[in-house]
Amino acid sequence: MAVYRFRVTFEDYDDIVREIDVKSNQTFQDLHYAIHKSTGYNPDYPSSFYISNDQWTKGEEITFMPNQRKIDRGIALMDKVKLSSFIDDPHQKFYYTFNFDRPFDFHVELMKIILDESPKAEYPQVVRSIGEAPKQFGNVFNPTILPPTSEEFDFLNEMEYNPEDTEDFTEVDETGEAVSNDEEEREEESDEFGDEFSDNENYDEDGRGRGSRDDY
Repeated sequence: MAVYRFRVTFEDYDDIVREIDVKSNQTFQDLHYAIHKSTGYNPDYPSSFYISNDQWTKGEEITFMPNQRKIDRGIALMDKVKLSSFIDDPHQKFYYTFNFDRPFDFHVELMKIILDESPKAEYPQVVRSIGEAPKQFGNVFNPTILPPTSEEFDFLNEMEYNPEDTEDFTEVDETGEAVSNDEEEREEESDEFGDEFSDNENYDEDGRGRGSRDDY
């Protein structure tokens, strides 16, 4: 049984290389699992191989865990298609996208065909590995809100901060300046009693009512 040796590289990390031997009668799904055995990724995500030319242009698709649209279109399934069905070139190329939700793209190229398999080997097998694969899901931003440190508490204590002090400034006037509650209370008192003494013609300085000219 012939054995295919594939060179697998990340499209964006060409210094990370895996060489994998797969028997010619094994499937694209076998190659899919072998790639992620070599990267340490969980392979159970929708993915596809594409028959490719030398410029890595995507051609016919062979898929894994297809969505309904691909099922309706009759896209070939990895577990149903043998590798030998699409090896027409001694340097056959496949463009491979793993996990469409958070994809990694790979270049898969046939390096050579070994005519006789090793009776002691278990295929697929990784025969060469260069570089560490990037994390499967990258660096996920998950900020953690930490409680104030003791130094922050010390700073507030030095400033003699009292949360109740903020109650003295609960509103702003039309210019945007803070107006204290004490000022509001004085304004309310002024409004309450202001009308009583507002007419200077009818009241003297002591607040006693002045009679009209007709009273004299």
